[in-house]
Order: sequence, then structure tokens, then C-alpha cells
Amino acid sequence: MHSLWHFTQAATEDLTPADSRVWRTLAALLFKPGRLTREFLRGRRASYLPPVRLYLVLSVAFFLWASATQSRIEVLQVRMPDKGGATAKVVTLADATKTPLPGESSEQHAAHTCEGVNYDGPWRERLQPAAHRACLRIVADQGRSLRDSFLHNVPRAMFAFLPLLAGAMMLMYWRPRHYYVEHLLLLVHAHAFVFLALMVGWALAKALPFASGWITFALTLYIPWYMFRSMRVVYGQGRWLTGTKLVALSFFYLVSGAVMLGLTTVYSALTL
Repeated sequence: MHSLWHFTQAATEDLTPADSRVWRTLAALLFKPGRLTREFLRGRRASYLPPVRLYLVLSVAFFLWASATQSRIEVLQVRMPDKGGATAKVVTLADATKTPLPGESSEQHAAHTCEGVNYDGPWRERLQPAAHRACLRIVADQGRSLRDSFLHNVPRAMFAFLPLLAGAMMLMYWRPRHYYVEHLLLLVHAHAFVFLALMVGWALAKALPFASGWITFALTLYIPWYMFRSMRVVYGQGRWLTGTKLVALSFFYLVSGAVMLGLTTVYSALTL
């Protein structure tokens, strides 16, 4: 018969530094750029958490944290005039709903705010009513429903986004040839690092509010350097060549990432 201590030890062994892969993985992820990717590519996997599991756990934790701490959201209000091009402006939902007309109900104010929403593109018969309904709901609850829907959808969008980035990296590292999975593995670890670093930075800023500015500054420098160093460790190329490829990858990331987030926002609004 096993003692209570035996069961307690077995249940908590994953949380102890001596017996667990968790702390070893998190330490390497935070402070040793490219180490996890290189170790996995060399077949040394037993000492670390699987990359996909690590990414999924940290992404879920990150977006749960984001949903719990971020209450402000901005939306794009689009107006399609009869002639000329479309015009758009960014407004906060709090600004859109805080000044109803005298004697105007919340429903009337939402209808008044959304009266300029118009869509003349493909599938107008289906998308126009959906866009109008989404606007009414978003204005009525000051964006809470859109925020929750967006934070629910964006982890899946990010996970689908990584293979696209890996394809772009294949074009940058076509000679000498590297396998697609190498790029994908590096990106999985890099994004897991960003999720973890931002949460750690937020926790430190909460604990040390007088140093929050310095913490933000340190993260702003550390995250790009981390990616640069990871690429050097994994691919073994020189500083200038790696820096050039990092700049190209960053540009592609910003453009395609903006498109991905825009599409995710639209999808989140239309499926409210």
C-alpha cells in the first residue's frame, strides 16, 4: 500500500525543479534563445515539453490574461458614400455611446450610430444585415461582445498564421536548404516566448509599478534581440545576413499580421 506522502510526491513531481521538464523548458525559453529549437532538431526532446503543447498552454494563458485585463477596445467604423471612395475612422466604443441625444434610448442611440454602416461588396444580401446587427450589438454593450469574440478567435487565427510565416522563412533560407518543420518549430517557440515574456513583464510591472516604464523598455529591446539570436543559433549564419533576414521577416510579419488581425476582427463581428 502506498503512503499519502507517495501520492503527494507523485502528484507534485511536475512542479519541482529537480524532477520536472516544466521549469527547465520555461527557463530555456526565456533566457536561451534558439536553445529549445536546436535541441529538438538534434533529437534531444526528453528533457523538454513538446513545442505544440507549450505553445497552446502559453497562448491560452496569454489570451485569458488579455481578456481579464484589457477593457478598452477600438473598432473601425466604415462609411460608404454613394460617390467616391470609402472613408473610415477609428473610434472607441465608449466615445460612440457616451453622448446620446436628449430623450434618446440606448436602442435608438445604437440605431443612430450604426445608420451609416453600409456594405456594397460581394454577398451583400448576407453580409449587410450581419454587419448592421453586429454594429448594433457592439454599440449597445460598448464593445464587450466584440472583445470577447475577438479574443476567442485570435488564438486559432495565430495558430493558422504560423505555417504562413514558416513558408516565408523557407524563401529566405532556401540555400543551404532547411526543412519546413525547422522554420515552423522556431516560430512556435518564438511565439511561445513572446506570450510568456509579456505575461512576466506585466506581472513585474504590477509588482514594481515604479519600474513599469523600464520593464516595457527592456521588453521592447529584448524581444527583437531574442528573435535575432534564435535565428543565429538555429541557422548558424552571420550577424549581417541574419539581421537582414530578420528585417525582411518583420516587414512580412507586420503586413500579413495586420491583414490576419483585420480579418479576425471582421469575422468576430459578423459572427456575434
